[in-house]
Amino acid sequence: MNSFGERFKFTTFGESHGKALGCIVDGVPAGIKIDLDFIQDEMDRRKPGGKYATARKESDTIEILSGVFEGVTTGTSISMVLFNENQKSRDYDNVKDLFRPGHADFTYFHKYGIRDYRGGGRSSARETSARVAAGAIAKLILKELNIEVRGGISAINGIKIPNDKLDFNNSIKSEVYSLNSNYDQKFKDAINTARDSHDSIGGVVALKATNVPAGLGEPIYHKLDSQLANAMMGINAVKALEIGDGISSVSINGSQNNDQISSNGFKTNHSGGILGGISNGDDIDMKIYFKPTPSIFLSQDTIDKNNNELKCELKGRHDPCVATRGSIVAESMMAIVLADMLLLNMSSKISHLKKVYN
Repeated sequence: MNSFGERFKFTTFGESHGKALGCIVDGVPAGIKIDLDFIQDEMDRRKPGGKYATARKESDTIEILSGVFEGVTTGTSISMVLFNENQKSRDYDNVKDLFRPGHADFTYFHKYGIRDYRGGGRSSARETSARVAAGAIAKLILKELNIEVRGGISAINGIKIPNDKLDFNNSIKSEVYSLNSNYDQKFKDAINTARDSHDSIGGVVALKATNVPAGLGEPIYHKLDSQLANAMMGINAVKALEIGDGISSVSINGSQNNDQISSNGFKTNHSGGILGGISNGDDIDMKIYFKPTPSIFLSQDTIDKNNNELKCELKGRHDPCVATRGSIVAESMMAIVLADMLLLNMSSKISHLKKVYN
């Protein structure tokens, strides 16, 4: 399965060390102004390189091949492609017959019987570049309705920014997408320490969507929260997520957890903006938990395809903390789900149809 979404639907293609990656986005309404600079800026935020990410150098220049005419969407499929420019497949020659601990090598081989060992092939996080391209289109749709999705890093290696200190404006100017300027250096130091010891660390991404209208979500089997969970758990290295108060809500009483309502709206937002699988008009708050990057430069025990025990010693270029660039992917996937839900909601009431056709 390489596709995601119902009305706003995209399909990705390509591998980490193949010629190119890209996506085809379907269901985009006609008349959306396409801001190429914005789309490329989104790609640049996720692309490799920099002091705190993999040393792989890719421009990630996006090309739109169809679905746009004179700067606006035509209502037909939008196809986008970016070409790989800096593959070093030889870095993986020594692991082509063994299974790297923590990677999808073992499971992909047992599912398909074929292994693309060059950087993980289709299972590589490089595939997420195509999701960011699709997410940029989704964000342009949301912009038409003044809906905004923002994200950043709230914790790295156990160093946590308090919830009441999250600053989503700071992630734009932070090299590690930190949500508080006072934590920028702490996060950088943790990443550098992991890199210097040839190891890796995990992190937490906080997401916030604002100006989301009430009523988005399709009960019972296509709830907004279930689709957001589906989207986030499909991102490489994500192992858990929370919506609203999440896990901490099990430690309080219902009288504390319920978001009481006044004539001005909800007094609190413990629910994270979703009730019964449907948006309630409040901010949608999520946290996404990324495991440590599995590609580390320490000797590890493993087996090869013939079940022989041996040592795995990796080469190549890898992120010491995948959560940082993963925050951009998480933003994109949230935008995609919201765009999809907006389009799905158009058929929820006959009054919506009458506004269009009467």
